[in-house]
Amino acid sequence: MANTYNLIASSTVGSGGTASVTFSSIPGTYTDLIIKASLRTSGAVGSYRTTFNSSSTGYSERLLYGTGTAVASAASASGTYINWVINTNEGSSTTSTFSNCEFYIPNYASSNNKPMFSENVTEQNGTGATAYLDAALWANSAAITSITFALQGTSPLFVENSTFYLYGIKNS
Repeated sequence: MANTYNLIASSTVGSGGTASVTFSSIPGTYTDLIIKASLRTSGAVGSYRTTFNSSSTGYSERLLYGTGTAVASAASASGTYINWVINTNEGSSTTSTFSNCEFYIPNYASSNNKPMFSENVTEQNGTGATAYLDAALWANSAAITSITFALQGTSPLFVENSTFYLYGIKNS
């Protein structure tokens, strides 16, 4: 069975940057959602807050990561948002490089809890790079109709030319 990817929405960060990106009015006509992002931030960022439908309850996750010299894992049950621990290229990274992220949300419109995962890697012109795998759960029966990605803290921004693409996937 082949999958069909349909672009639902995209966001390219403009001049001056932004602290958050929201996709709203997500139709419930697809099987799964996938978000592909190319990101760079204005300062060091350890994680992103992701919320669905402006909800502030029911989030948990488990993280695995490797730095090229070490591996580790962590768990979070913040409850108020998904605390994706994602490393982005930032102000001190190699000039004009962006990290790559993918977020996959199966059965986003079902009345069941929403499991999901992300994968992320930094891009560098050197030996230091980090890869992350993050599994998360939103314990909520509502269909996902909006997604917000926000940086932790108040000063870092997604910089100009950072991109987010939201796709709907249909099994055909």
